[in-house]
Amino acid sequence: MFAIANFLFVIIDIFVYLLIASAILSWLVAFDVVNTRNRVIYVIGDFLYRVTEPPLRPIRRILPNLGGIDISPVLLILVLQFLLKPFIGWLVISLSA
Repeated sequence: MFAIANFLFVIIDIFVYLLIASAILSWLVAFDVVNTRNRVIYVIGDFLYRVTEPPLRPIRRILPNLGGIDISPVLLILVLQFLLKPFIGWLVISLSA
């Protein structure tokens, strides 16, 4: 049971890193530091968009429009770190007892 919990923790950590990479890449594209016409940048951006957009979409639908500021990745990271991880830990402890 602990192996499954550790695996889920690693998956959550990897997803958090992907969210951060997606946010950084969107800033770099917005400030024209990198160009999406570059095939490598396009493939990386497309992958990050396809992976991170489905969980971010419901959060963006609920949040009010804050202009050019998108805080949905921050909220998703907070939910993953402070709600889902402790719940998984509690679940493992309660099932192993």
